[in-house]
Amino acid sequence: MSTMASLGSTLERWLTGPRVAMLPSPSSLPPPQLSFEFFPPRTAKLEADLWACIRRLEPLAPRFVSVTYGAGGSTRARTHETVARLRHETSLTPAAHLTCVGATREEVDAVARAYWQAGVRHIVALRGDPPAGAATYEPHPGGYAQAEDMVRGLRRIAAFDISVGAYPEGHPAALSPAADLDFLRRKIDAGASRAITQYFFDTDVYLRFLDRCHAAGISVPIVPGIMPVTNFASVKRFSALCGASVPAWLERLFDGLDEDAETRRLVAATVAAEQVRTLQANGVDEFHFYTLNRPDLTYAIAHILGVRPQAAGTPGPEGPGADRQAGAP
Repeated sequence: MSTMASLGSTLERWLTGPRVAMLPSPSSLPPPQLSFEFFPPRTAKLEADLWACIRRLEPLAPRFVSVTYGAGGSTRARTHETVARLRHETSLTPAAHLTCVGATREEVDAVARAYWQAGVRHIVALRGDPPAGAATYEPHPGGYAQAEDMVRGLRRIAAFDISVGAYPEGHPAALSPAADLDFLRRKIDAGASRAITQYFFDTDVYLRFLDRCHAAGISVPIVPGIMPVTNFASVKRFSALCGASVPAWLERLFDGLDEDAETRRLVAATVAAEQVRTLQANGVDEFHFYTLNRPDLTYAIAHILGVRPQAAGTPGPEGPGADRQAGAP
């Protein structure tokens, strides 16, 4: 009798509970535009790993690939070398990170001019983190104080395509969400073409931020940054520093997998692909992946999303030679 009662209550719950619509099937959505972020190598072994990553992801024809600075601008030379190689040895469109930290305006301008002369047209302009040992950010006495100022400086130098950072959950140093949004609007007004967000895990965080940007009159693309999680403990530590929240449901998914790298990768691919597909269902069609120089996970997620390798010589999303033309935006 108790079994029948249990079955009855189960059936009633199934029949009367709310219906949840499925996400659109991947085949019903166009493949999204992707961009990838790499970090410059510190050793010969890491350099080999980086170039293996680049070659693995190159056939996916991303819109662009960016190369970071280390904290405090500590990898400036290696970033420049990597960007130069990307420009001359691959079919990819490179975007170079520039920060305000530890350099005068003249030094930053000289780096930007060198990029332009090398054919690099896309700059990711960031204020940058404090250098090692510094608790807070202090502008260089002769440097650009904020990313907003550097964007204006870059616009005076050449017609760069400029991306800036955006923080759906607020920059850790922001006085308030409103002040943080005002910083973003000023960077856009100074001449930025788009913003790329800090990573997030709850899609509602990004969608609410998009609503706030629209209400503030910001109309450039706000490209969501996607971080596939392979090491949950590391991501949780880093998230505490950069102000990104880690939802309890994500922690539960990785619980008990500290010694099981293969299952972690499967979970990471599932979570990131579902996150992107949910955003696609809400009309978002461009995504920036923080690859951590680990290509296989990003490649698998791209495949789930319908992105396939392009034949050699096939134009990317911006057309053939879009980044090669002098004066291109």
